[in-house]
Amino acid sequence: MVGIGYRKEFSKEFLYDHKIHPDFVEVAPENWLGVGGYWKQEFKKVREKYPLFLHGLSLSIGSPEGVDIDFVKKIKAFIEETGAVLYSEHLSFSKVDNAHLYDLLPIPFTQDAIDRVVENILIVQDLLGRRLILENASYYTLLKQEISEPEFINEIVRRSDCEMLLDVNNVYVNSFNHHYDAKEFISKMPLERVKYIHIAGHFKVNEHLIIDTHGAEIIDPVYDLLDFTLQKLQREVPILLERDFNIPELEVLESEMTQLRNIQNKVLNPMIV
Repeated sequence: MVGIGYRKEFSKEFLYDHKIHPDFVEVAPENWLGVGGYWKQEFKKVREKYPLFLHGLSLSIGSPEGVDIDFVKKIKAFIEETGAVLYSEHLSFSKVDNAHLYDLLPIPFTQDAIDRVVENILIVQDLLGRRLILENASYYTLLKQEISEPEFINEIVRRSDCEMLLDVNNVYVNSFNHHYDAKEFISKMPLERVKYIHIAGHFKVNEHLIIDTHGAEIIDPVYDLLDFTLQKLQREVPILLERDFNIPELEVLESEMTQLRNIQNKVLNPMIV
């Protein structure tokens, strides 16, 4: 399964021109909570045509003061209203002392942070009545580290019994910026808990820095890392092509999704030429 993020910018073409054929669509629930009128009807048409995945932006699972209970209840109601297949979020924080920072910030790799995140996850899972799926984050500044990032992620997954959204491009970006082996990192992930994969393009600032933008085509090394990841998983996992701005013609996105399907089919059906 290969999907795409549904965007209002190409809604009409997406629904009626048949230029793109995703197996599912993803939206940020925050962008659709309480939406009425014309866009509510358009969104309903999308949901009737495609399975819906939700990928949140503002849960702030790493916030020291805990999660916003009222917000989680709204998410639960939205999941039930839309019949969403899954709900994922970011292993990051975006709120401190009730101030929304409008960014996805990294969590220090410390035991105190693990304790806080696990407590927050358990609260969210109890309220939702389902496992939370969390995405490994991209980051550009190394914060306090008592343990490695793979150890950090594995302990959170083990203690909270949550699941994982593995963002392959984020791994590539971090490995480039922080000088580690991306394949070794993937191999250390709790792969049995990976329920979902994201892949995207990024922007190369200079020889020392690339930024996760979701605004460009996927490059060959990221495709190669996806191939490696699927070889390690050895099972079908939904893959989302992320494109948030600089959106090209839908035929270009369809071509990228075809390439993702080809990689997935090659891994899952190696005897088929």
